[in-house]
Amino acid sequence: MKTGSCFKSFVKYSSLNVLGMLGLSCYILADTFFIAKGLGADGLAALNLAIPVYSFIHGSGLLIGMGGSIKYSILKNQGQWSAVNQIFTNAVFFTLSLAAVFFTLGLFCSAPMTRMMGADGTIYEMSRIYLQVILLFSPMFLCNNLLLCFVRNSGAPQLSMAAMASGSLSNILLDYIFIFPLRMGILGAVLATGIAPIISMLTLLPFFLKRKNNFHLCRCKASLKQWTDIFSGGLPSLIAEISSGTVIIVFNKIILDLQGNLGVAAYGIIANLSLVTMSIYTSIAQGIQPILSGNYAKNLSANVRNILRYALLTVAVMSTIIYAGIFLGAEQITGLFNSQRNAHLQGIAVHGLKYYFTACIFAGFNIVVCAYFTSTEHGRPAHVISFLRGFALLIPMAFLLSSMGGMTGVWLAFPVTEGIVSLLGAALLRHASRI
Repeated sequence: MKTGSCFKSFVKYSSLNVLGMLGLSCYILADTFFIAKGLGADGLAALNLAIPVYSFIHGSGLLIGMGGSIKYSILKNQGQWSAVNQIFTNAVFFTLSLAAVFFTLGLFCSAPMTRMMGADGTIYEMSRIYLQVILLFSPMFLCNNLLLCFVRNSGAPQLSMAAMASGSLSNILLDYIFIFPLRMGILGAVLATGIAPIISMLTLLPFFLKRKNNFHLCRCKASLKQWTDIFSGGLPSLIAEISSGTVIIVFNKIILDLQGNLGVAAYGIIANLSLVTMSIYTSIAQGIQPILSGNYAKNLSANVRNILRYALLTVAVMSTIIYAGIFLGAEQITGLFNSQRNAHLQGIAVHGLKYYFTACIFAGFNIVVCAYFTSTEHGRPAHVISFLRGFALLIPMAFLLSSMGGMTGVWLAFPVTEGIVSLLGAALLRHASRI
């Protein structure tokens, strides 16, 4: 692959994936907007207390989808077709196993899990309903993530993007219908979210019916070795999503002590906008994964380096645009979700937006570097970066800075953590380039 062809592939996969992931991230953003309009600050607080569970489910889907598709892409480019079908079949086994766990939690454990998240009083029942229904729809989310990743790696990024977009559009439409004309409240919002991956998978269905895919289910035993390979390749994606949910839980508890439910509602606006922003960087990382893995499998190291450069430059440009938009439009952005025109909520959220999103460029860098390492079968550096930015550094930083600076410290914990980890990521990248 020549440099020009390499750039075209980068643009094709990344741009389509960004569009698709923006649509996918609107699952929750649409809920945030319509719940804010229909249920006010209590609805926002309830959503934000339940939303970490969605992050855990989504992360599990990406664990298998990304981990399996990385291995699939490498094997496909090496012409090992029998192994390709085995890795897909084992990825399906893995998906169904995790889906059973989440579904069981939804049937029997939604109430204690809701209390564990910190929900009480008027927001408890809304949080419990949202959490339970999300868990019951978990098989749909997991299967959708698995198929999206494999279809993208099978050379159909346009279809993957269309599927994500169709799911998102259906979610937005159903959100409006269920919350306003049908007056179903929080149940309507979560039902719309749960139906969306079903619409997405129906969009992918012709790809399989017309046999355009080059991966199939086959007769084989569940392989611990292949499950381990899938887990290793997808672990950074899982950590990123689980850490997102865990951070929301920790931040909620800190903010409840500092500002009560109103502070949690304000953080709900910031957290959900952050999910959308992080999805842009994740989509760039997922977009470069097939072409990184393909070039790596063929030992085209110059192309691998070029693709990484294109991705990091794109992150820098996107980060500048995103932060400028948030800094200049913080009042207007918060106003969209502040349906009750609460001045205190407005002040907390505007202040938080301007500090919290200074993390953009560092987070984007870390996400892309993790994708580079996993796509080229260098899992350990990716695991270290993911673990530090997700758990080991961010949570202690949140407690430390909040004790020193109150709400300002809470908002600064994320950018400070991402900045420190990006320095480590740059060092690991420099070391890898010398090997």
